[in-house]
Amino acid sequence: MSDSISLQRLKNLKQLLLVEREEDYLQYKEEFLKASIEKRRQKGVTWFPIKINSEELGYADLIQLEVERTTHLDFAHQFSSGKNVTIFSNQANNEVFELQGTIKASQKNKLKIIAHTDELPDWCYEGKLGLNIQFDDNSYNEMQKALDTVITSTSGRIKELREKLEGAESFAFEKEEDSVLFPNLNLSQNKAIRKALSAKDVAVIHGPPGTGKTTTLVHAILKCVQTENQVLVCAPTNTAVDLLSEKLNELGLNVLRLGHPARISEELMNTSVDGKLLNHKNYYEIKNLRKTAEEYFKMASKYKRVFGKQDAQQRAAFYSEARNCLKEARVIEDYILDDLFSTAHVICCTPVTSSNRQLNKKKFNTLFFDEASQALEPMVWIPLLKCNRLILAGDNHQLPPVVKSLIAQKDGLQVTMLDRCIERNEAVSLLNKQYRMNVPIMHFSNVYFYNHQLEADKSVANSVLVNDEEDGFYNLPIEFIDTAGCSFDEEQNPETLSSYNRGEGNILFNHLKQLLAWYKQHAITVKIEIGIISPYKEQVGWLKENYTHYEIDLETISELRIKTIDGFQGEECDVIYISLVRSNEQQIIGFLNDIRRMNVAITRAKKKLVVIGDSATVGNHPFYKAFIDYCEKNKYYRSAWEFVE
Repeated sequence: MSDSISLQRLKNLKQLLLVEREEDYLQYKEEFLKASIEKRRQKGVTWFPIKINSEELGYADLIQLEVERTTHLDFAHQFSSGKNVTIFSNQANNEVFELQGTIKASQKNKLKIIAHTDELPDWCYEGKLGLNIQFDDNSYNEMQKALDTVITSTSGRIKELREKLEGAESFAFEKEEDSVLFPNLNLSQNKAIRKALSAKDVAVIHGPPGTGKTTTLVHAILKCVQTENQVLVCAPTNTAVDLLSEKLNELGLNVLRLGHPARISEELMNTSVDGKLLNHKNYYEIKNLRKTAEEYFKMASKYKRVFGKQDAQQRAAFYSEARNCLKEARVIEDYILDDLFSTAHVICCTPVTSSNRQLNKKKFNTLFFDEASQALEPMVWIPLLKCNRLILAGDNHQLPPVVKSLIAQKDGLQVTMLDRCIERNEAVSLLNKQYRMNVPIMHFSNVYFYNHQLEADKSVANSVLVNDEEDGFYNLPIEFIDTAGCSFDEEQNPETLSSYNRGEGNILFNHLKQLLAWYKQHAITVKIEIGIISPYKEQVGWLKENYTHYEIDLETISELRIKTIDGFQGEECDVIYISLVRSNEQQIIGFLNDIRRMNVAITRAKKKLVVIGDSATVGNHPFYKAFIDYCEKNKYYRSAWEFVE
């Protein structure tokens, strides 16, 4: 590909990103600017009114609040850890005040929020307060900046990587080191590590479901650190970054987890910048200064409402003293931070966080990027600008990145860097042994997506709930329960426009009751994990609200999880139920067209997979037709009439 063609593709990508940002913002405006507070409460994107239960000085000298909603307590909400929010106040004179923050922890009716301020403004103590989920422009800005740098580079390593990734030049590799061998890893995993370490430009660790991609990646990082001293590790979600940080920490590496404290799991705070500051030998000096600042802060906060000039001056003086102490503490912090960033073996963060001030002047030889199937191409470029080579890990047949604009999706924004690199066979190492599913569950995806290349490890190949061939359907590894002809028509929530299907939910829970009764009859003492998945949030909500009505015997269950497909990424259960929801005369299947998501869903099951759907609606799609044919051929097919009560 010529340089001008590659530059044009990247320029087009930049325009598609603008289209996507506009669509994202339009959807946000639809929810907030055009909707009443009552509608926003129903959609779960606004709490109003709220009260502040407590405030304290938290990480990084920011105020940590506990807030609670005081009405509409039964409404579901979308507030979750890591999301940016706006605290607002509607004053009597119609003036609106706002304060930004990030959710640290979320419960049904309470949130812990780290406010982006070192003191609360006066209006927080006056009038009614509310809370909105905020539109976050930062990721778009960072992706645009990264693309600008890539497009305008006329020399140096960025230009070289751009040309190689565009296919103008082949990827280069050094001779692989045969001495690199981890006895606890299989042949394909060791080969993938050797290939990755030999790459001069780009390598791909292609990890289908259950093949130990994360395990392989962390061992590659472990080996790389031995020669490079420090590497950069990224993933598109905080959950994925936390998992990598945890695994690398367990291997004994010095891990520095970057990110807003609200977005880092509590278990990993000891690997975060703030956690390492707390354990540093010089932290006692900072602690004393912060303690003094806290005392001044408490004295100042007593003046919550200012009634006179003298009170205002006194409060200002206390805040001034508090700030002076914090300023002195920050000088010491800077010395400690230099030490932390220079001694860490691995720096782990999301791509956007890699652009922060603390990494501005740092350069790395290698970037490891996990879950690359979920990252837009410009997102990968943000950290790659600091690095000489790239190791991608992921599976292009699993969850794609979220693209809200149909135009941007159609014109190629959803095509990831992983998608394009996997087409270059010289860079790819496939992990082909999987350790999650029995052979029948693995087989369909293996044929449909992976060209028969996967092999089930002997530890899982024949794993079933109960090995009893004479006991009917419940011991089978797969069941497709067909609702065709049952008149279980889908419904749509007019507010969320998400679909649900009560009839399917009823069949699912009746089947689960019978399965657990059968399991108990076999006097099995080992409890089983049950996962219930649907592509539709409305169906997930209905299932969560109604499962208690079915008197399900929880004694035999170690854990019951009900989530969307995205929520189950990276997870697994002994038994997985999937409710497809769609049932209509027009054969419209919506989200079900995304077969990469369905591949994720059907590969979460270890011992048994139960799929419930309407063959008359979904059966014309090649993927679902192939799955139904597979079930019929192997006698995994059942009619929903067997479970109608």
